Amino acid sequence: MTASSRAVPRSLRRYLMSPAAVGYLAVVVWMGTDVALTDSLDGSMAGVWLFFLTAPASFLFVALPGALPWAGVVVGALVQAVALGAAHQGLRAWRARRTVSA
Repeated sequence: MTASSRAVPRSLRRYLMSPAAVGYLAVVVWMGTDVALTDSLDGSMAGVWLFFLTAPASFLFVALPGALPWAGVVVGALVQAVALGAAHQGLRAWRARRTVSA
């Protein structure tokens, strides 16, 4: 493996392990557990909130048949976690550069 082919998985792992991404994924897992363990979803909005929490990526899967919309929740959660992790890492790098230059 070349160094450039290792950079993408290493970056994704770093982004997914950032505090912002871990916190976001914890909330998604909590909501998913609430949906899975609730006996009756008659008055619960937990399933709807799970789709809103992982939007906009999860909305691309809503029209699919069967249980495939739940795959959209998983994909949406991972996409959002990577985006939050990248933003967190970028903010930390920007803050470090600003502190060094000041």
